[in-house]
Amino acid sequence: MDAQKGYVLVVDDILDILNLLEATLTFKGYRVVTAQNGEEALKFIQKEHPALIIADILMPRMDGFSLVHRLRINSETRQIPVVFLSATYVAPEDKAFALSIGVTRFIEKPVDMDTFLPIVERLMKYGAQATVPPLKEFEFYTGYQQRLETKLAQKNVQIARDERLLGHLSEEEKPAFEQSLQSAISEREGIQRLLVEVREQLAKLNKPKES
Repeated sequence: MDAQKGYVLVVDDILDILNLLEATLTFKGYRVVTAQNGEEALKFIQKEHPALIIADILMPRMDGFSLVHRLRINSETRQIPVVFLSATYVAPEDKAFALSIGVTRFIEKPVDMDTFLPIVERLMKYGAQATVPPLKEFEFYTGYQQRLETKLAQKNVQIARDERLLGHLSEEEKPAFEQSLQSAISEREGIQRLLVEVREQLAKLNKPKES
């Protein structure tokens, strides 16, 4: 695959970020395709393999972790470099898990374009230099569950703290704070949904096979 002739697939459910990345990369001369979740991204990938994928982690209808796992267990898509962008999964353990499943680079949001654009240029020119062996299904879902459980606990603490603080704010300060609180609640709901799905997958993998 000639990476320079390929396209950049940007995957994020937040439209403002998606539009910003699309506009910036298009201005830099790249062919850009956008998707709002992992399922939508896979449809584009099946039609034409991208030279580079830039993806958020926390998304509905297949998040970034699941998307990368699907790519790495398929020999035809295993070598596609993937850059993760995240404002939620930023702990060292999150980054370590991302690298263990085959993510090429990890960048925290908000995106620093001075750091981001050279990485894109390098990966579009040279591709991924090496990829790790794909994790087994049980290893992937066990690690994934641990990351989700940790993130859910952190969100619960954050939301409880913010709800207490809300009562001490002035009326002028409340609207922006309430918007931030609602965003955190929405993220928690997304994590809870994913956790249910992951636990169901682990239950299936642990189920004894019928003889």
